[in-house]
Amino acid sequence: MTAETTGVRLDCDGPVATVTLCRPDVLNAQTPAMWRAMSDFSRDLPGDVRVVVVRGEGRSFSAGLDLSVAGASGPGSFAELATLPEQECADRIAEFQGGFSWLHRPDVISVAAVQGHAIGAGFQLALACDLRVLAEDAKLSMAEVTLGLVPDLAGTKRLVELVGYSRALEICATGRRMDAAEADRIGLATLVVPTADLDGAVRDLTAGLLANNRDAVVEIKALLAGAAGRSHADQQRAEREAQTRRLRDLAGRGE
Repeated sequence: MTAETTGVRLDCDGPVATVTLCRPDVLNAQTPAMWRAMSDFSRDLPGDVRVVVVRGEGRSFSAGLDLSVAGASGPGSFAELATLPEQECADRIAEFQGGFSWLHRPDVISVAAVQGHAIGAGFQLALACDLRVLAEDAKLSMAEVTLGLVPDLAGTKRLVELVGYSRALEICATGRRMDAAEADRIGLATLVVPTADLDGAVRDLTAGLLANNRDAVVEIKALLAGAAGRSHADQQRAEREAQTRRLRDLAGRGE
């Protein structure tokens, strides 16, 4: 499958991989074919990749689900999914989620470069990334409710983790749009920059992520990612164990 047929491509340059949504004529609206391709990218990723940048061609990150596909009657459409047995429908959605959830991988840090619209599936794709750099013109919305649907592309847990239950409920249940300034204020944005500076800001952030020891960064990500589910004592134990591994490795005594 090519980028022309799937609407998304993977480019690797040493330790940096870039996932690009390449349907700018429809504001990078997403399809099941794109989600399957993105899931495959996880298997295709070279072992030396440390940072994955996710971006969209043109003036928008992603306007969300391509309703011309979802609203039709073919494979991946709402009509087809509705005819499937419940477990088969859920399994199909699990396949779609795989295009997003691999960006949580412990061995890489993922960065969303968001300009213009990040709506519905586009918002969830940005949420799937560890870090989000927003251009000042970014507009975010969890718009699934406006179609009578729920967010189902691995975005709900990450949203609650970032902004808390109450704010996440308000964002999802209203489907309203928020600008980059609000996203920054409530903790969704890692960084907000002028639109013209987005590429440069992502390059600078990537360089900073690559500047330090890879194994230390992997350990740090694991410590922070698991912190919410641990007690203070368990987190302190995890810190001790991680530091012991680092000390032994740096002394040439690691496994």
